[in-house]
Amino acid sequence: MKLITLLPADKYIVVNKTILMDKERKNVISLYEPIIGYTAVSLYLTLWRDLDRLELVSMDYTHHHLMSLLKCDLDTIKKARLSLEAVGLIKTYFKPGDINSYVYELYSPLSPKEFFSHPILSVVLYNNLGKYEYELLKSEFREYKIDLKEYEDITTSMDKTYKASSDCIFDAIGKEEKGIHLQDQVDFDLLLSSIPKGILNERSFTKKLKELINNLSFAYNLDTFKMIELLRMVVNEKGFIDKEELRKNARKYYQYNHNGKLPTLVYRTQPEYLKNPVGDNSKRGKIIGVFENTTPYDFLKSKYKGSQPTNRDLRLLETLLVDLKLKPAVVNVLIDYVLKKNDNKLNSAFVETIAGQWKRLNIETAEDAMNVAEKEHKKYSKKITNPKVDKTVEPVWFNETLEKENMSAEEKEELESILDKYK
Repeated sequence: MKLITLLPADKYIVVNKTILMDKERKNVISLYEPIIGYTAVSLYLTLWRDLDRLELVSMDYTHHHLMSLLKCDLDTIKKARLSLEAVGLIKTYFKPGDINSYVYELYSPLSPKEFFSHPILSVVLYNNLGKYEYELLKSEFREYKIDLKEYEDITTSMDKTYKASSDCIFDAIGKEEKGIHLQDQVDFDLLLSSIPKGILNERSFTKKLKELINNLSFAYNLDTFKMIELLRMVVNEKGFIDKEELRKNARKYYQYNHNGKLPTLVYRTQPEYLKNPVGDNSKRGKIIGVFENTTPYDFLKSKYKGSQPTNRDLRLLETLLVDLKLKPAVVNVLIDYVLKKNDNKLNSAFVETIAGQWKRLNIETAEDAMNVAEKEHKKYSKKITNPKVDKTVEPVWFNETLEKENMSAEEKEELESILDKYK
């Protein structure tokens, strides 16, 4: 391996190669830190933090940025990086130039069950901690099982409660439930045997992948043979399934056979149990009613002055409702907020950043979404100390705006356009 000198001006970006969840921070600190040390863990969490704004790919940074945050020299940072590489938490790619460039691919840590079953990592952890600390840590992550031998599983499956349709993902047959359970929609034995050996890495066929295949098969009405065809198209050179490409191809197949229509929740309104009580006739209450009783598709269409929204914007709605599982009224608030704040532009990265925050805050109602949007706006406004800088335009439904007795003509027009659906 050739010697590469790391310089403060060298640039890097971080790429998220897996799904990083907050609970995995604990796994990194508890399981990996005794092996790789606190500096390597700090580097990993810092690179993870660099992703926070965009989730998938970070902006460009220099290594001076890392030196400033970690308060250590480049040699220490490089040693920490090598430790992360050794345990599979990152991969590093290098491109020489006048200013060298690096790509750091970030991978999620093993689950506690996988870690303690690993033939190398578990032994190294044991040697580093000693028997007492090792057993103590292992007990902390132990999964407790309840003996269910005398119980009967009566959980219903989604396909028995809902049916797929061309208008929306689910037409309710029974009451709406939070738990999602699907019986196998495809023959997995046939599916696996139909892909030639050596093409598919069997380790890629995880429980999560099976759940994704089931969900896509149900939502897009795909049989086993069609799913086999789609899977063959998205196996990468290492034999792993590209889940994002599988989603895209399933969507494209459905659209092709249904005149471009998306089988998504864009045509559904807010569930009744998450709506405000009837009877609030204040301006704010009426606006909440519009957000709750308008489908995201119709709400976005109204922003197009009645024209069909672009396919790009419809796919964005699909991402918010299907992938992030935001509620319809919350999506309506988000769309209205971003269009007002971002000069009538639906920038995907900007929308998804806010959506990710709202999802982490567990925002499920229109009122909660409006409150958090207003709170974030106030926080941003306080940072603007230069009076020459124009403040971001506020949505008309912000509390203080609705309290004004003398609204501007533009505000009145916007309010009327929203409440027009309420009449």
